[in-house]
Formats: sequence, C-alpha cells, structure tokens
Amino acid sequence: MAVPGRKVSDFHGSVSKGSAEDFDHSCEPCLAIGQHVEAHGFCMDCQEYLCKNCFAYHRRIKATKHHNLLDVDSIGKHTIHSADSALCVEKCHKHQNECIKFFCTNHEFLGCTDCITLNHRTCKIDYIPDKCARIGDSGEYRETMKELDRKINEMDAMLKKATLQDKEVDSSYDLVIKEIIKFRKEINDRLDQLQQQIQTDAEKKKFTDKQRVKTVIETCTATSSDIMKFKSSLQDSKSSQQNGQLYILIKQAKSKLKLDDLKNLQESLDKTNIQYIFERNKELENLLTNQDIFGKLHLSTTLVKKEQKNLSITLVTPRKKNVFHKLTQEGDINVMTKSDKRECWITKCAVLSSNKVMLADYTNDKLKVVDTQSKAVIEEKKLDSGPYDIAVLPQNQIAVTMPERKEFLIMTTASKLSISRSIQVKKYCRGITYHQRHLYVLCQESNSVLIIDIQGKVNNKISLTNEIFASPNYILLSEDARHIYISNCSSSSVVSVTLQGDISAVYKHQDLGRPMGMVMLDDGSLLVCCYHNNTIHHISGDWKKGQTVLDGLMRPQSICYNHHQQEVYIAGLCSQVKIMK
Repeated sequence: MAVPGRKVSDFHGSVSKGSAEDFDHSCEPCLAIGQHVEAHGFCMDCQEYLCKNCFAYHRRIKATKHHNLLDVDSIGKHTIHSADSALCVEKCHKHQNECIKFFCTNHEFLGCTDCITLNHRTCKIDYIPDKCARIGDSGEYRETMKELDRKINEMDAMLKKATLQDKEVDSSYDLVIKEIIKFRKEINDRLDQLQQQIQTDAEKKKFTDKQRVKTVIETCTATSSDIMKFKSSLQDSKSSQQNGQLYILIKQAKSKLKLDDLKNLQESLDKTNIQYIFERNKELENLLTNQDIFGKLHLSTTLVKKEQKNLSITLVTPRKKNVFHKLTQEGDINVMTKSDKRECWITKCAVLSSNKVMLADYTNDKLKVVDTQSKAVIEEKKLDSGPYDIAVLPQNQIAVTMPERKEFLIMTTASKLSISRSIQVKKYCRGITYHQRHLYVLCQESNSVLIIDIQGKVNNKISLTNEIFASPNYILLSEDARHIYISNCSSSSVVSVTLQGDISAVYKHQDLGRPMGMVMLDDGSLLVCCYHNNTIHHISGDWKKGQTVLDGLMRPQSICYNHHQQEVYIAGLCSQVKIMK
C-alpha cells in the first residue's frame, strides 16, 4: 500500500505485476464496484488510481477531462499523499453516490465533483485531499477547537441561566396566583361587609315594623276587650234598672268612643305598609361587565411584589323616579368624510369608551369611530351593505345588524375595525342589544325577538303577535332584564314585553311621533328619538309620565348616553352628531 511521502515513480514498478495479489494499487473506481483491476495511472485532482479504461474515460468526460492525469510513462517526481489520510468518505447530501471532495471558498460550500461542476465552475475551489495534509497541526484546527470550547462554555452558562429562569417562572406564577387570591378575598370580604350592612338595615326595619304591628294587635285586642266589658255592663245595668249607674256608664262609653285610638293605630300600621326593595348599584353592575375590572396581568423584567390597593365600593342612593332631565347643547361633530357619496344617515350611535363613539352610517354602508374630544372621525370601515343597529359586547367586540343581508356581524374594535364572523338570521333584522353573553335581535319580517348566543345558536324566540308591533325598530332590555322595550313607528308607541311575549306596558303620547332609537339613563328613565316630530321625548322610569325635552332636530333616529362624561349623543338623517349635556 502507498505510504505518506511516497514518490509516484515508486508506482512504476508495481503496475506491471500480474494479479490482484501481485500489484500494490487497484483502480479505485473499479474497486468501488467490487472489481480488482490493476491501476494504469493516477489523477492528481481526484487523488485516485485508475485502470486503462477508467484512465481513458477520465480524459473524455466533460467533468474530468481537464484534470491533471499521470500515466505510467509520465510519472516523475510527484508525491502521492497517503490514500488513508486524504481519503474523503463523507457522502454528498445532494448526490448520494458521490463523496465530498471540494470546498468553494467563495460560498463556503462543501460539495462533490457534480456540485462543483454544475454550480461553482468560476469559483475559487479547494481540493480537499490537496489541502488536508497536516491539517491537524494547523492554526485553523486549533482555532476551531477553541471556538468549540467557547461555544460549549456559552451553552453551559445559558443552560444554568435557563434553569434559574425556569425556577423564577414558577416563583413568579406562584406570586401572581397568591396576589390574585388575596385580592379576590379582599373583594369578597368587602362585599360581605357591605352585604351585612344592608342586611342589618333590613333587619332593623323588620324589627321596628314587627314591633309596630305587635303594638297595634295588642292595642286592638285590649280595646276590644274594654268595649265588650262596657257593652256587657250597660246591658246588665239596664236589665237591673239601675238607671243611675247606666247613666254613668253611657257617659263613660261615649267618652271612650271619642278617643282617636283607631286613627293612631292606622297611622302606625301605615308606616309598616312599605315593600322592601333591593336596588342594585348600577355603577357596580356596569363595572362587572368590564373584562379588566378585576385586574390585568402585566409583564415585567424584574420580579417586584406590588402592594395591592384596598377595594372600595360606594352604594348609590335610591333613584328618583319621574324627574325630567334638561338637555343643553355642548356642540356638534361633523361625521361626513371625503369618501362619503351621500348625506349621512346615522341609524345607530353607541359608546365604546369614555371618548369614542361608534356610528352606523346606513346610506354610505359604513361604520365610523368618532373621537368626542377631537370631534373628528378617526376610523371608518366600508361594509357590503348598510349597517343598522349596534350592540356593544365585552372584550372589545360589537354586534352589527345588516338588514339587507339578513345577518349580523361580530366585529372587533381592539386596534382596527375588523369582522370576526357573520351570523345568518334569515330575517330582516334591525334592532339588537346584548345581555349576559346573549344577543336579542329584533326581526321585522317575522315580528319576533331572537335570543342568540354569541356563537350564533338561537336559544329562544319571542313572538310579537299583537298588531301594535306592525313596524318594530329598536330594542332595549329593562334594568332587571325581565322585560324588553320595543319602539314601534307605525303605532307611535313604546311597548314593554315579557320574555314570554306578553305585553306588560304600553306608552303612548301625543308628542311621540314615530319613535326610533332609545337609551336608558341612570335612573331607569328613557330618552326616545321621535323621527317624525324632530324631538327627543323623555319617559319616566315608571312609564307614567313623559314630555318633550328637546326639539328642532333634523330627523333624529339614534341616541346614546356616555356615563363617563354625562353626555348624550344624538344623530339621524344628518351629517352632524349633536353633543348634549
């Protein structure tokens, strides 16, 4: 076998040997297929021994015809490196039958003969068998080993850091859960305290009322007994003809009858004739619909334990009924944009946040977001048809009715208006409102209210069979969610309906001309847009009184109330949204 540093001329004597056992070198391409053929020459580029046939073929093919070939006659002073040390055995990933023998310095690419011939002809190529001599003693080898050691050290350090971080993640999670549970307990304790205060007040009222009733019962019983005794004595005196005693008893009885015992007892009893009613704190109820009211999970680069603030809850005083609100104008907002092709017809306005209002522009097939501070449209979304009504949902979502398409859209308002999904109702739907993960959709064609969950499943259908519902438009829920309020254009009425479809109340007024959009104020009363009269009508919380509180409008149809700013926004067949205080 060849040894390192052996001259090619040493090969001259071996090529004349006759058998596989007699010659030192076999043709390497033939050896690869299991044939022992005596070598006739040597390729300096491939560093392979070749038989006569392979030698001749090597000169003819395009890939190798320019290689430096040495035949028996031209072998001189060239040195052949050890075949074992320079042998390339790693297979090419692209050409599985070829070994990697070349390195392209331009592209830092390792490849076989085919790779280099096909893709790197013009590049600077290193032939690995030529370059690998004494590579183990080279600076490149030593530098590579240093870099590998450095990389291992870096990975060890990263592993330690990751292990520590894993423990910190568990610690951070445990701390967050502990704080959440602690905060929840503080809320529960505070609510328990407030509940106990209300219950104590109720118990005191009950005790006082029970004592009054007991006193009335005892007084009535004692008085009745005294009267019966007088009556018996009078009868006895008459029977025994004791006229003097009878005279005295009559006068005493008449004096007794003049006393106002019965009147006093009635007044005392009237004080107990008061029904106990628990009125929910509307502000707290509204807060509970806010997704972030309990708190938020913030991410920090350091683990800092923050001191939690105590939860404070204030109970509002009972609402006053039949108090009419005065509206004063604060200004107008122009909501017509450059891309609008028609005059705006705002069929719905809905409060998104303290300074953002969503508008449904029916004629321009758009949704528009208005900033009430800058008084400008800051975003608009073009739709396939005109939107009619809007319901504000938790988690930065809204539901929008599309009457012409007989569907409503679920949309997100988090960063940019976008449609999440559409839900078909197969009816001409107009009014819509939301309560506790359910949408109440008013369908005009079938005169019904569909109660649908946010995934689109119809859970209930309320039929509106009375002729008063000839043209229902908008829908609201009562404060206790037990009644549905519906505005009806053709009958000029607002109707309260139970969840079973029974009419519980009807409000009509001579100034209620074609009622449209409605909004409920903090005291439970309603503001109603009167489209025909160009006015806003106020209905008291008990539905017994009402009056016009604003006139001179331009076809008002939609109205909403901003609890944060104590402002009312009114819009309709006009490009101006009015801000009322």
